[in-house]
This record gives sequence, structure tokens and C-alpha cells, in this order.
Amino acid sequence: MSIGEKRSRQADDDDEAKRLDAALSDVDWAMVPTGTVISRFAAPSGELALWSLGDPEHPRVVLLPGVTGSKEDFTLLAPLLAVAGYYVQSYDLAGQYESADAGPPRGGHYDYELFVSDLLAFLRAGGAAHLLGYSFAGIVTQLVATRRPDLCRSLTLMTTPPQPGQVFRGVRWIGWLSWILNARQAAGLMIWGIVTNKNRIPPLRLAFVRSRFVLTRRSSVDDIIGLMKRAPDVRGELAAIAIPKLVAVGSNDLWPTRLHAEFAGEIGGALAVYHSGHSPCETAPHQLARDMLALFASARG
Repeated sequence: MSIGEKRSRQADDDDEAKRLDAALSDVDWAMVPTGTVISRFAAPSGELALWSLGDPEHPRVVLLPGVTGSKEDFTLLAPLLAVAGYYVQSYDLAGQYESADAGPPRGGHYDYELFVSDLLAFLRAGGAAHLLGYSFAGIVTQLVATRRPDLCRSLTLMTTPPQPGQVFRGVRWIGWLSWILNARQAAGLMIWGIVTNKNRIPPLRLAFVRSRFVLTRRSSVDDIIGLMKRAPDVRGELAAIAIPKLVAVGSNDLWPTRLHAEFAGEIGGALAVYHSGHSPCETAPHQLARDMLALFASARG
């Protein structure tokens, strides 16, 4: 195949993925994708609600949702990766949705070590995987990748905070508020924005997102927001790890694309930008899957 033919095929793939994403309609996000195995994983912090999709003999992909999120956030993305020949798994973080009972001992707090230990245990139990970390979970997957690069075949950071330290300082328009509000106040503001649909998501998606708060432990949200005010800086360590990396973001994400582009350069990763907000897995799953599959193909082993 000539270079011109390769470029033409890539353009066709790009156009098809965009067409498929543009044709998406609202779905029942509480509905489990066909073929999904529902189970629970005994992690160090407690039992975590787990979805698995695809053939367990195929290469493994682990999709990690963020704060106030859940495995259901990958309802559209996971089947695309499974059909492409991967074994896709996702679990609710400790304290979140159906993993609400998992967490620190009474009186303790959710910390980075808790989330890192859970993911390390999950990877050790099932073997190395291609990792995707969504927003806060992107910080967790970075820490895991730098600690145990042998368990990480590739790393996709989806709308992950692009700056270390107090990550909210770079958020569009209201970043300045993050210096004034404490963790609980900031968490309350975020929850208010979600339940009042400031993101203007479709009705079925909104109904599901609101329903998760019935189970999600508020203390876990408060603690995670506090953790995001002091995110570790592992950019240098991550850049030194010889695994493929992708920074996948929406053009209307919370953080400006400029900051995400700088972050991708600092860690030696590629940058993919979609006409989307903070959740490309919901609004651009075909384009995201296309780019993740290309990333997987570039990984060793």
C-alpha cells in the first residue's frame, strides 16, 4: 500500500468514527452492555463493583472512572474495544457508586495510597493491561505506571488534570475559586453543577448521573477533591517510561487544550482532541476507541 493510500484509509477511518459519534443518541446508561460479566473484586480497601467484557484470553484493558463516576461511563467505549479483540474491565473506585462500602477504616480518609493499592492489586491479579484513567483516575494511573511500569502496557489519560499540585487552578473561568474554597466546599459546588445539569447532558444520562449520588459516599468525594488540590508531580518519571501514552481530551474540557498539549509534551505522549467536553468516552467513543487501538498496536508485547 502506498503512502497516499494509507493516508486515504486513515482519513476514511477518521470520517467514519466522526459520523458514528455524530449519530449517537441518548441511551439508558444503567443498562449493562451485552455479554458483560458482573462481579466484585476483593481489593485492599474492600469489595469493588466490576464489569468484564470480552475474551479473558485476549490482551487486557482496564478503564478507570473518576470521582462521582462509575464503570457505566464506559458503556459505549468498552464494547468497541472488546469487539476489536481486547478483554475490557472497569470497576467503581472505592467510595463511588456500587463500591461505596469500600474505603478507609472508620475515622480514616481516602488517600492516594488507597486508590493506588487497589489498582495494583487488580493488575497483579489479572496481569498487565492497557490503562485508561479518567480525570482524577488519571492521576492514580500515572502513580501506578511509575511505580510498576511492568503492569502497564500503555497509558491513556482522558481529561486528566494537566498540571500537578493544586490542579483546579487552571480550570476555565472559575479556577480562581479553587484557592478560596476548601475541599468540601469545592466538592459541593461540583455536585451542585452536576445535578443541576450545568453540563447540559441528555435526559437519560442526567437521570443516571443523579441516581449514583444515592450510593456514592460523600466523604469520598470530599477527600478526592482534597487530593486533587495536591496532585503529585510525576511528569519526569512518566516521560522516562518506555510505554505509549495518549492524552485524550475534549476541546471544551474543564482545562484549556493548551495545558493538555503542554502536558502531553512533558510526558512524551500523543495528544488527541475531540469536539467534546470532559467526557469523550460518552460523546466521542468511536474516535476515542480508534485512537486507543492505534496506541495499543504501538505497544510492545
